[in-house]
Amino acid sequence: MGGGREPLALQSGIRALIGVVMAIRILVVDADPTVQRALGHALAQAGYEVLATTDGPEALRIARSDRPALVLLAANLPGVDGFTIVTRLRMEDGPSTHTPAILLLPENDGEARNKALRAGADDYLVKPFHPAELMARMRSLLARYKPDEQFVPPTSTRTAIVIPAAPVPSQRRDPARVVLFYGAKGGVGTTTIAINSAIALHKELDRRVCLIDANLQFGDHRVFLDLGPDRMSVVDLAQAPAVDIDLIHQVLVKHESGIELLLAPPSPETAELVTQDTLPNIISLLANDFDYILVDIDKRLDEVNLRIMDAATTIYVVMTADLPCLKNVRLVLETIGHLGYSENKVKLILNRSNAFTGINVKNAESALKRHIDYQILNEYRSAIGALNSGAPFMYTKADSVLGKNILEFVKGMEKDLGEVPRAGRSR
Repeated sequence: MGGGREPLALQSGIRALIGVVMAIRILVVDADPTVQRALGHALAQAGYEVLATTDGPEALRIARSDRPALVLLAANLPGVDGFTIVTRLRMEDGPSTHTPAILLLPENDGEARNKALRAGADDYLVKPFHPAELMARMRSLLARYKPDEQFVPPTSTRTAIVIPAAPVPSQRRDPARVVLFYGAKGGVGTTTIAINSAIALHKELDRRVCLIDANLQFGDHRVFLDLGPDRMSVVDLAQAPAVDIDLIHQVLVKHESGIELLLAPPSPETAELVTQDTLPNIISLLANDFDYILVDIDKRLDEVNLRIMDAATTIYVVMTADLPCLKNVRLVLETIGHLGYSENKVKLILNRSNAFTGINVKNAESALKRHIDYQILNEYRSAIGALNSGAPFMYTKADSVLGKNILEFVKGMEKDLGEVPRAGRSR
């Protein structure tokens, strides 16, 4: 009877379908056999089909003939290096095809990172790296560029038949509130307030927060949060051929407190790569993914910072009660007024309000002819201890006097932002 053939045909079909699901080829190119074996093993364990070579020209031949879904290659190959291979791959991409490539860099060198992105690499990793980070970046690229006939494998290493889920209607959300922290003078505590306010919003008020270090030449968030120099930064986005929300999320750094960070460039000389359009465009793309975007900017009133101010819901000017700072605040308020911002868009924060300077709050307000909206207490030991340990006090000691003070501030900030119109300066 023919009845016995049907189950066999069905089994064969299932096996074929499983083969399609799992047939995601990854090309690994590395001259170091130890690295190649380790990568091959990790990828095979994750369910990928691995193609491997140690040779640049051979890698190009395999890429043309076997059409891997992604190429993972070392930058320092003998002969034809990884940068050249990526450039050749980009030249051979068609109008509707793109082979994603991740370059493996031998060391955390700014020039190598820039060269990788200029060559057309979709991402890079600095050796040594954790396999979990590699898998996460690969999955993101495969989801963005996957061929029609292939599926991204599940995170589990077990084979499975993939059944498309019913589309889930997207949930609309209000755009993020964009909050700027502007220091009227260096050393007034702007970065401390920005970082701890971000953590308070997330940890205490359950808000999703992105914190941007826009002090492009001398950003301190890496130091304040004990993050190494190898983390990606806004420069990686500024040099990318095209920026979308998926690429931004690859560059954002997730801090253990739960906030996400866009870091400043790791060295001052790369700051000039960030144009006046870079951060406003990034903020616009992030607006639907966060409740708050907090931006810590430096004190220059150049076009880069003014464009960010245009995008802001509110600008919090951080000050202390001393004559040089009061002079700067007065000039800042006058300049902001001339630029056409409404008075309600700018709020004043008096940091270290209980420190003895010879100028009290009433005197400061009289000199500025302006009400001071918020006061943050002087708690030097908590602040400096948190800075030196790389653990913000709002994360480790939220119940401290300073922590409670910051929480009061962010609750007041939420109330402010419910009443402030989202408007830029008049042109």
